[in-house]
Amino acid sequence: MVKITPVLMAGGSGTRLWPVSRKSFPKQFAPLTGKETLFQASARRLSGPGYADPIVMTNADFRFIVAEQLDQIQIAPGAIAIEPAGRNTAPAVLAAALMVARQDPAQLLLVAPSDHVIPDADAFAAAVQQGIAPATTGRIVTFGITPDRPETGYGYLELAGQGDGPQPLARFVEKPDADRAAQMLAAGNFLWNAGIFLFSAQTMIDAFRAHAPEYLEPVQAAIDQARDDIGFLRLARDPWEGLPDLSIDYAVMEKADNLTVVRFSDRWSDLGGWDALWREELISTPSDAGVVTDDHSTAIDCEDVLLRSDSDDIEVVGIGLKDTMVVATSDAVLVADKSRAQDVRQAVQVLKSRGRKQAEAFPRDHRPWGWFETLALADRFQVKRIVVKPGAALSLQSHVHRSEHWIVVSGTARVTVDETVTLVTENQSIYVPLGAVHRMENPGKVPMVLIEVQTGSYLGEDDIIRYEDVYSRDSSD
Repeated sequence: MVKITPVLMAGGSGTRLWPVSRKSFPKQFAPLTGKETLFQASARRLSGPGYADPIVMTNADFRFIVAEQLDQIQIAPGAIAIEPAGRNTAPAVLAAALMVARQDPAQLLLVAPSDHVIPDADAFAAAVQQGIAPATTGRIVTFGITPDRPETGYGYLELAGQGDGPQPLARFVEKPDADRAAQMLAAGNFLWNAGIFLFSAQTMIDAFRAHAPEYLEPVQAAIDQARDDIGFLRLARDPWEGLPDLSIDYAVMEKADNLTVVRFSDRWSDLGGWDALWREELISTPSDAGVVTDDHSTAIDCEDVLLRSDSDDIEVVGIGLKDTMVVATSDAVLVADKSRAQDVRQAVQVLKSRGRKQAEAFPRDHRPWGWFETLALADRFQVKRIVVKPGAALSLQSHVHRSEHWIVVSGTARVTVDETVTLVTENQSIYVPLGAVHRMENPGKVPMVLIEVQTGSYLGEDDIIRYEDVYSRDSSD
């Protein structure tokens, strides 16, 4: 059996699903359509007897999230590669091919975004099997989705042949207007471009050599100079930062003449907007009125609406709404006409220009040891809730501008303050003076929860001097 190495692309920000998806914690890591996250569902779909351990291409901010979510579903990665800077998908794909080619240039790679919804994993596996034969003979196989509507939000693939088997690609087609999309749907030989590719490592390296040779030397240098970082592969920054910022489609695929298309006709979505999630949820739970709600939402006399609350403390109620999306989190609410789903990213840009933290960051900040959220913030004090995972530890650190008071409300904390180590249990507290070298650990087997009260002239997260850290972070992490 031919084993395929999955390459999961997990570095995007997903701004069209704001406010649930943000730069600090994007949509691929959220459970948008079930109990598992989109990333976990993608990793599970590309695992099993026909697959090698996956390579995950991500960035430093998400490396611990990737590792934790893979561990939760008991999938061991072949590598979690950290891109030093965002340069789109072209260098990431080449890096994966070069890494695999070291062991076997003929090895097949399946590159896939980690935020797609494909409910029928067996049907997708059958489509991948169709692509193996052409991929082993030097073809680059791309997967096209049979369209069920004249969609203007996707690029298209025009087939050069007819039939259900693998077909040569005639050309890529950019996102069309509504009239052109309707014409392509009627023609029958146009498919949505899913951005999923199957190829051998050597085939992709040769494609870059022919069509984008400027990538080869710096990407190879970034791999050669890479360093192991507590189980992550951190690609070298200097050669990587000078790379062109291009997608694999623009850098290689649209220039190559050896592309084959495999048609996939089952359900698929890239969840490229709230309208796409509305459509997916309607398929799972049909509604004659087109109403999609969750446990914290209520629709009264509504039609074709999405009402969603991701906060246990916020109830969303819609009355007499039509073609409307309402999405609430603990710190932001989106209200939009459903036809404007693709414009949500404009809202993110406006919020960024106004300096609003909701544009990119959540109130809950995920860290490798757990998470924290701010409960109250004023000029000279801040109150946080901190949750530390069993066996986890914060860095040994100090602050220049603030002191801290910790009150344990659940579990037990082992606290170091200068030379003193103390066990602090529920309803007990401890004071950390300004400038003291300190560390907090959870020695127990259940999550430890505490309330932190900070006081001082500056309360930013960058006021940290780290002396030791089991996660090898610096002050910017």
